[in-house]
Amino acid sequence: MQLNKIPTTIVTGFLGSGKTTLLSNVLKQAAGKRIAVIVNEFGELDIDSELLRSCPLDCDDEQESGQRSDDGFYELANGCICCTVEEEFLPVMEQLVARRGDIDHILIETSGLALPKPLVQAFNWPGIKEHCTVDAVITVVDGAAVAAGRFAHDENKVQAQREADDSLDHDPSLQELLDDQLSAADLVVVTKNDLLDDEARTRVQSIIRHEVPKSVKTTYIENGEVALDALLGIDAATESRIDEVHNHHDHHHAHGEHHDHAHDHFDSFVVSLGEVQSDLLQETLSQLLEEHNIFRIKGFAAVHGKPMRQVFQAVGKRLDRYFDRLWQADEIRQTQLVFIGKCISKEQIEGILHDALSA
Repeated sequence: MQLNKIPTTIVTGFLGSGKTTLLSNVLKQAAGKRIAVIVNEFGELDIDSELLRSCPLDCDDEQESGQRSDDGFYELANGCICCTVEEEFLPVMEQLVARRGDIDHILIETSGLALPKPLVQAFNWPGIKEHCTVDAVITVVDGAAVAAGRFAHDENKVQAQREADDSLDHDPSLQELLDDQLSAADLVVVTKNDLLDDEARTRVQSIIRHEVPKSVKTTYIENGEVALDALLGIDAATESRIDEVHNHHDHHHAHGEHHDHAHDHFDSFVVSLGEVQSDLLQETLSQLLEEHNIFRIKGFAAVHGKPMRQVFQAVGKRLDRYFDRLWQADEIRQTQLVFIGKCISKEQIEGILHDALSA
């Protein structure tokens, strides 16, 4: 494990492939290891909620709007994590980073339609990359379905999931989705091995080998049962190589009308100002959140006539402010705000703030 970083395992695979059974067995074997679990699935969660909520991490803090935490179980809102990752994943990870002294490992179960690459790239974001690393991407494959050429246990259910999710902006075939999930894998887990004969197993292995390098291990399991040390502690640091992975999703986005390569990256910068009027700053920041693709603002303001430092924080469209402490005698009273977003310009944001606050 990289020094002082929380190892994170990302488990991806189609609806019905056996992701949740695998996670449940990991938690059964946790033996005191403090594991935080993030689940992102559309509609009816394909989870054994009692097992997943038995995670030993104690999380009683008030959660961000639209999220829920129960004994270390974090559930992201409906939608494909590859297309909503900026708005939802970042604040959840920030909460976990703040509790990093209580956490030994993070497990993320993605939606069956989600693609691992943008999620792994998020581990290079400021505030996450310093504290977390991707221990491994585990792609779970339904062996029986793949051997039969179906790719998913119930293709109709997967298609219904796709049609019901308005947030999806990619519509590749199941073959392409499987290829993309395999392309980012550090470990491939083939489930339902008991339903495979030698010929079927050879077909599955041929499909997998076409998409993953020989260095990536494939393990065949039944009922989600696999030794914990085969899944955790791989130390792949996947975020360091993820940009080299090319997949169908990149191609679809590159040729889409409303999606380009910038989806996979972020803009981050700091704007420094002097003393400000708090209400005017709040009004201006709220307007910026409405008009620009900003998904995080955080920082401190020096407010005219106030001896205390004021905190400003925004997640999505919601903006909060509060005073946290007195300014120290040796501190420079200045306002500093960090902006994280997509296709946002420091010069433009800075200009708008200067014009509004000096008017």
